[in-house]
This record gives sequence, structure tokens and C-alpha cells, in this order.
Amino acid sequence: PLQVATCGSFSGGIAAAFTTPLDVVKTRLMLGSDKNGVKYHGANDVIGRILKEEGTPVLLSGIQPRVMWISIGGFVFFGAYESYRSLLMNFPR
Repeated sequence: PLQVATCGSFSGGIAAAFTTPLDVVKTRLMLGSDKNGVKYHGANDVIGRILKEEGTPVLLSGIQPRVMWISIGGFVFFGAYESYRSLLMNFPR
């Protein structure tokens, strides 16, 4: 169970890091407009305005807490799943 939990933690952290820019774009779309009240018109508009007005590093905003929490979640989820699965597989029929 510890090996599976560790693998879940690493894979969750990697996935979280790679998908952070998508999460930033999604959040901006959900807000609907930028800090000046100018409305967004789709994902391409969000990406273009971020790159033009704020710079590339903004796409990685919040990467540290996102990776941390998803890594912890992957560890707990896969560890619990594998522990429970092992328990059920060894249960007498």
C-alpha cells in the first residue's frame, strides 16, 4: 500500500503541475472579466491577454499549493484504495 500511495502522490503532483495553466485559464473564464472589468471572450482570449499584459509566469500562478494538495490527495486516495483492496482480497469467502 505504501508503494501505491507514493506512486499516486507523484503522479498526482506531476499532473497538477502540467495542468496548472489550464486551471488558471478556467478560473479566469469563470470570473468572466479581468481586474479592469473587461470581459473575456473564450480561452484563446484569456491566454493571449495573460501573455500580452501579465507575462508567461502568471500561467503558473498557484502551482506550489496545487501540487502539494493534489499530491497529498493522491497519496491518501491510492493508499486507502490499495489497503482496502488488499483487505478484501484476503477476506475468507
